[in-house]
Amino acid sequence: MEPDLLGGAYEYQTIDLGHDDEGPVLATLVRRGADHPTGRAVLYVHGFADYFFQAHLADFYVERGWDFYALDLRKYGRSLLPHQTPNFCRDLREYFPELDAAASIIRDQDGNRTLLVNGHSTGGLLAALWADARRDEAIIDGLFLNSPFLDLNAPWLARRPLAAAVARLARRMPYLVVPITLSPVYGQSLHTDHRGEWSYDLAWKPLVGFPVRAGWLAAIRQGQRRLQRGLDVRVPVLLAASTRSCRVNTWHESATLADSVLNVADMARWAPAIGRHVTLVRFDGGLHDLTLSGPAVRERVFSELDRWVGAFLAPAPPAAATPTSAPPDPTPSSALEAQGVPDVRTAPDAPPTQTAPDARTA
Repeated sequence: MEPDLLGGAYEYQTIDLGHDDEGPVLATLVRRGADHPTGRAVLYVHGFADYFFQAHLADFYVERGWDFYALDLRKYGRSLLPHQTPNFCRDLREYFPELDAAASIIRDQDGNRTLLVNGHSTGGLLAALWADARRDEAIIDGLFLNSPFLDLNAPWLARRPLAAAVARLARRMPYLVVPITLSPVYGQSLHTDHRGEWSYDLAWKPLVGFPVRAGWLAAIRQGQRRLQRGLDVRVPVLLAASTRSCRVNTWHESATLADSVLNVADMARWAPAIGRHVTLVRFDGGLHDLTLSGPAVRERVFSELDRWVGAFLAPAPPAAATPTSAPPDPTPSSALEAQGVPDVRTAPDAPPTQTAPDARTA
């Protein structure tokens, strides 16, 4: 492995994926080993218009004896080559080879016995589909899905008839840009150049994302429909989401207290379709990437993740401090109404932790 751009204990390995219609293709596996390894590892899979930069997430795992790995998928982040269309695919199954290769490196090359997959947004959808496809191979031991992309955040007309029309168009013109503009608000809520606390490469994670292309959108809808018909993921699943969504195209303080990318009601609705052992946890004030929320919220996220891992995966090593410490959350849900949040939707009521041992959705 080579030293990674994050420096320090991080290194990376390139995975050669051959060629496609645009030329050579590769993926990049970032690694940070635990100081006191326990034979357990986690593989992080990012979302759309994203890549791995969340070093504090790696801190959480390695402090507990987990070797940490993050996969920059083909045409994303460290894996994006000059000749490629950013973030493009025609089918989410195109990513299975790099997931297979990463799992082989983690298990066979590095000797880890337990593998947790941590997928965010589109990476959460992808991780669930891959876990279902590989369910008979005992590759993974658990899934942590952070605000997974389980349905389009759009009215019925766009989710059904228009999406079907785009799918037909994608067969002839997969690279056609679809007139969908992503709001810059989420990026503004994150980046230090705007109103956030995180520093990352805006060339790899632009405020308004990359152009949405017909082939990519058709691939997403195909994957979502497959999940909504019902998967058979046979390992424990933790699905985490904010309690609220907001849709704003210009800056509003509500973006610091809610998911401004996806509809969290969709995540709650489709969680039981993933498998028979799904735990749903909701976080008041959480952002789309829950681990990038305010300090008090992400402390609760890490605490809940720690508890779930201890309950359903291999026994945890002695307790370690969470990667952030902060006073109790000063912004309960009532603060949103007090601010006059525009176009805010609240998902159906659910207890803080909901386990569905046998629930399935057809």
